[in-house]
Parts: sequence; structure tokens; C-alpha cells
Amino acid sequence: MKKTYRIEYSNRDYITLEKMIEKDHIRNELAKFGQEHLLNFYDDLTEDQQCSLLKDIQRLNLAEVCGSFDRTQSQNGSLHETIDDLLEPLSSDIHQSLARTSADQLKRFRDIGLSRIADGKVAALLLAGGQGTRLGSANPKGMYDVGLPSHKTLFQLQAERILKLEEMAMNATGKSANIVWYIMTSGQTVEPTVEFFKDNQYFGLKSNNVIIFEQSTFPCFTFDGKIILDSKHQLARAPDGNGGLYKALRSQGIMDDMKQRGIEDIHVYCVDNILVKVADPIFIGYCISKDAECAAKVVEKVLPNEAVGIICKVNGKFKVVEYSEVSHQTAQKRNSDGRLQFNAGNICNHYFTLDFLTNVIRENELIHHVAKKKIPYIDGNGQRIKPDKPNGIKLEKFVFDVFEFATKFAVWEVLREDEFSPLKNSDESEKDNPTTARLSLFNRNQRYVLNAGGTFIDENGVQVALIPSPALADVTRGGPDTNNNHVENQVVCEISPLTSYDGENLEQLVKGKTFQSPLCL
Repeated sequence: MKKTYRIEYSNRDYITLEKMIEKDHIRNELAKFGQEHLLNFYDDLTEDQQCSLLKDIQRLNLAEVCGSFDRTQSQNGSLHETIDDLLEPLSSDIHQSLARTSADQLKRFRDIGLSRIADGKVAALLLAGGQGTRLGSANPKGMYDVGLPSHKTLFQLQAERILKLEEMAMNATGKSANIVWYIMTSGQTVEPTVEFFKDNQYFGLKSNNVIIFEQSTFPCFTFDGKIILDSKHQLARAPDGNGGLYKALRSQGIMDDMKQRGIEDIHVYCVDNILVKVADPIFIGYCISKDAECAAKVVEKVLPNEAVGIICKVNGKFKVVEYSEVSHQTAQKRNSDGRLQFNAGNICNHYFTLDFLTNVIRENELIHHVAKKKIPYIDGNGQRIKPDKPNGIKLEKFVFDVFEFATKFAVWEVLREDEFSPLKNSDESEKDNPTTARLSLFNRNQRYVLNAGGTFIDENGVQVALIPSPALADVTRGGPDTNNNHVENQVVCEISPLTSYDGENLEQLVKGKTFQSPLCL
């Protein structure tokens, strides 16, 4: 009689057996894409670390991520060699300047924008994934205190601009207005951002109108296409650029939320611009009047060698072209009025209709861009190395990559000194630092007071002259104020966004009055 045997397994034995099968399957999949090295240190790991690594790899769509690397590498540089021959400047019918627009037309744009806000059609979408590393801060950049008398952070300034806009829309239309504020964070910034808003009671905004969500990450690669290990049990990953917005809108349910709320117009902007006019009703009104599905707010590029991307046409499609991709000869071309031919400087300040975003997300896959970076890695001996020069590639998408899919595009040019002063570096750097950001805001506020009929005097009663904004002076002179005149002579003037959004209704507070620095309204 044939004997049968029963083998008893404990739960732990079953788990170990399943993990071995899973490991072998994953190794076979990795081999198809030349990524077997990810399991080189598997036997050195604890059981929990082994599980963590296998799950990390399982979450990858290897065909997608390795295919993205290959496509990006094959296209990298192919266009740059001939891009000068493909560039076309923007036509005047889609490129309008605030400075050359009549007061009546500006009022019409503003009224349209405020009406849309009052109808609940407008959302602000903040790109806030950046950390304050270059600022010397461990917090998300939006939590940074630039040194205003009030010590308000970038997040608070923007929240109060939204509150003021809701009030303005209510006063203009009689309707109770709400602007939904969507905030895209990264894996590193999501938790502190959520806690910061909770701790500050959302700065007076309704909590259900502040939607914080997280963008995706993408594996980092060596130059020859190997996925990098950050530790023996963890892949090196990085946020997929601000163009990761579109994937996050879909995967995080943001598009569905927008549709349910009836939102139609979306203002997208970056966290680090201290002068940003959140959900700017003039910009929104302009875009609606042009029937634009996609639009960009820009500043005029005045120097050919200024390190700012330009918005133009390439092969008949709207694109942002980096300054480094254009020859000096092309960058110097000027129109008959003396302005640069390619002068629409990109400031990452955009308008989209919900219908456009829906179509882009459903129908188009954006191409990644290569960013060569210093990426910590595990070497062949299992040691973690922090390189001192770029050793790998982060693949990123840019928020403006969708411009090429637009058929109804518009550009709105604003004054740099009024609307663009980015905060990117510590004060050890000469520009785009906390000091230039703070002084740019003081300068704009000083001009608001002067335009409303107020005057600034010094301790001797002598009227204080207005000096150029740091945001403008750095560009027109081609460099920062090496004499530090801005720091010594700039009037300290802080106007709460709750008092005035962009200089309106200040006459009753300042007209015919004299002030000494510092002034806080």
C-alpha cells in the first residue's frame, strides 16, 4: 500500500516560502530590464527589510520607468541642436501687456474675474513640493519666515490674499464667494504642511476648501540606466517634477473633486514667489475674454543673457524654451520697438480650464526631462556614498509641458517689480534670497502707499525717494546691488493682504498723510 506523507508548515514557513517565490519572480522581472542589481544585498537584510525592498520593487512598473529613461535619453539633445531654426515669437493677438492695457479694459477683466470667483468657478492650485534646503531650513518652503515685521510665512501671505479676494468678490457681486485652494506637496513636505495648516486654523480659510495632496516619485538612474539604491533595502527616488501635477490630479482624486465643486478656472503657481497674486482676477478675466483654455503669466525679458525660460512657438506648438537652449545670436534679436523678439519670460504662473486639464490627463503622456544630480548611492561593497559631483539622473516633468497641447493659448505680461520675486537661495547668495524677496515686497507696498496719496519721510522730515525694486534692478543692471543700497535705504512697509490685495482702497488710510519707516498697515 502506497504511503502518503503530510508536511506541516507553520505560518512563518508559509510566509518564508511565499517570499522566496515572490523573490524569484521579481528577480526574473528585473532581469528583463537589466535591473537585477537591486537584489544584490538581499541576503544581508533583515526579514522586514527584505519585505520592504520587495514591496518597493513591486510598486514599480518596470516597463514604464525603464521605457521613460530610454525615451528621454534618445530625445535628449536632439532638438537643441536645431532649435534656433524652429523658434517663432508669440503673435500680438495672444500676447497682451498689463502696462499697455487701458484702465477701462483692466477693470473689465477684473470684473469678469471677480464674477467667476463669486460663482465658485475659480480654484487656486499651489505647487508646494519644495523643501527649504537651500534656505537653510528643514521645513517646507511655504513655512519659511522671510523676516517681515509680522513674521508671516509664504503660506500665510497667500492664504490671506485668498481671503481678501473672497471678500472683494462678495462686495462686487453680493454673492458669498469661496476659492478652493489645492496644495500639491511632496513626500517630504506633506506631513509638516498638513500639520502647519491645522496648527494655524488654516489661516481663517474654511478647512474643507484647503485640499492638500501629494505628488508621485520616480526612481533615480545612473547615467547608463541602472536604478539607484539609496540603501540596501530602498530605491533612490525623487519627486517627478512640478509636471507630476497631472498624474497626481488623476491618482489623488483632485480632478473628481474639482468637477463635483463646479470649478472651471484654475490658477496654478509656485510657492516661492513672495509677490504672487493668487487667483488674480485680472489674469483670470483676461484669459476668459480670450477664450483661452491654457495661458501663462510672464514678465518681460530685457537682457538676452538673462537666465529665464522663454515662452514661444517651436514647430508651431507653444513651448517654454530654456535660455541655455537658444544661441546668443537668436537671444539678441529685437523687434522694431527695441524689445527682444523672444521676451516672454516664464515665471511658472499659469491658467487652465478644467476641460483642458481633463483632456490633457486623459489623452497625453508628457515626456520626462533629464536633471543630472548628486545622488547618494550604495556602492558594490554595500557602502552608502555621498558623491561630490553629479553621478546620476532624476527624471522630471514640467508643469508647462502641456502648453504644446493647447489650441487656444494666451499670454499676459505683468510688471516684474509688481509680481515676481522668487525665493530660492539663502542670504549667502546674491539674488533670489530672503532679503531680496522681503525688500521686493516692501518696495511694492511703498509704491501702493505713494499711489494712494501717502508720503514717506526720514527722521529729519525729508521726503524719502523711491529706489528701484530689487526684483527689477537685478535684471536691468545685469546683477545685484553690490553697494547694498537696497538694504540700507529701502522703506520698511508691510501691508497685510487682509487690508489690500493689490493696492486698492488705501486712500482712506494714507491719503495726505506722512509716514516714517517702518509702516505696518
